[in-house]
Amino acid sequence: MGSFHFFNRASRSLLAAATFALVGTAGAAASSDQALSHRCMTIIPSEAERTAIDRSLQSFLAKRQARGASIMRAAGSVTVPVYFHVINRGSGLANGDIPQSQIDSQMAVLNSAYAGTPFKFTLTAVDRTTNSSWYTMSPGSSEEAAAKNALRKGGAESLNLYSANPGGGLLGWATFPSSYASQPKMDGVVILFSSVPGGSAAPYDEGDTGTHEVGHWLGLYHTFQGSCTASNDQVDDTPAERSAAYGCPVGRDSCPLKTGDDPITNFMDYVDDACMYEFTTGQSTRMDQMHLQYRS
Repeated sequence: MGSFHFFNRASRSLLAAATFALVGTAGAAASSDQALSHRCMTIIPSEAERTAIDRSLQSFLAKRQARGASIMRAAGSVTVPVYFHVINRGSGLANGDIPQSQIDSQMAVLNSAYAGTPFKFTLTAVDRTTNSSWYTMSPGSSEEAAAKNALRKGGAESLNLYSANPGGGLLGWATFPSSYASQPKMDGVVILFSSVPGGSAAPYDEGDTGTHEVGHWLGLYHTFQGSCTASNDQVDDTPAERSAAYGCPVGRDSCPLKTGDDPITNFMDYVDDACMYEFTTGQSTRMDQMHLQYRS
């Protein structure tokens, strides 16, 4: 099946080939990636949990089909309200207090990246909180729980997007839609404040940390999930990938016995922002189905 190419980034494939051709083959990483070494710390469900989630999804879809309900919605037909929570340690950009202009740019990146999928994102509200403990929160920490319990708004359909400064080279993390029922207050996406467009987290400074984490929030796994196995990321049209790619290793093929080079331009890999520019048709379908089951 074909791929969607979003964010007016058709030229990114050429840029990647020209700029990063020297990155190398499977497993190579760009030197610029050393300081920010963890694109995503989203906790992926275990194999047993993934199996249960997919069985539940198939059952849900079968029931919808049995009653004649649609299982695929039109592009741009689902509006996702976004609550943007700016957590800082004081006023000014150096303290994580990103300006409205960067928030607006992050929203534009999301809407361009998800154009062609059913989802469009509308900024509903912005709030700013000065709290030095929350500002450096880490995944699963008491600080994360405190921040989210205090700030989260809306229901399962609402995207709560938190900007902070987790440290440790961490760019962001997210919760999966299947987790909402058991932990609704923890639902949402956390991103490094300097990863928004115009930020200082080069080469992750074009807003695609947000794009990547929202993909998890809508039910996608990493493209390298499951390595070279047949089921890998549960999406048929993303080529198998043994491990995460960094930099922009054009022509990388870490699963040579499988069809296709690694999907390094996919938003759900770990490459530089300048290298990623697409979701596949299968990923769009999976996000829609997971949203129908858990967030509609």
